[in-house]
Amino acid sequence: MGLQAYSGPGWLLTKAEQIINWGRSRSPWPLPYGTACCGIEMMCALAATYDMARFGAERPSFSPRQADVLIEAGTITKKMVPVLRRIYDQMAEPKWVIAMGACACSGGVFRTYSVQQGIDDVIPVDIYVPGCPPRPESLLYALLKLMDKIQQDHPLYKQRADLAETLGVER
Repeated sequence: MGLQAYSGPGWLLTKAEQIINWGRSRSPWPLPYGTACCGIEMMCALAATYDMARFGAERPSFSPRQADVLIEAGTITKKMVPVLRRIYDQMAEPKWVIAMGACACSGGVFRTYSVQQGIDDVIPVDIYVPGCPPRPESLLYALLKLMDKIQQDHPLYKQRADLAETLGVER
């Protein structure tokens, strides 16, 4: 089995994507956005007992421009929707969102006019963590699932058409 078996269109991009995805999945920088009781469980997951740092998420960022993963934990009211959207828009690409708790996933027990019934109407959600409030183990499991999702991503192929057009190369 020589070099011929591995050479072909997209070989270099495939290998580069695997390296990029490996690095991204091993060091997600979370932006904790705790707005209710789920925020307490998120803090437990970040603390020494559950130690989210063992999965590479040891640097919680409180600046959207330096975060990869937005962990929205808790209730979002209608007045907070523009703030949540602005925070999401300020995050650099690629970015991922974890909706933690019943309130973030579907509005929870607060079926009122002032509460947003799930954040997926406002921002795209990658992983849902149900519960009221969910246990810290659930957040850690969601982080592991997000890491698997990042491993399967194709960042260079998404940009390939734009890159080829910019460089003037025909595909």
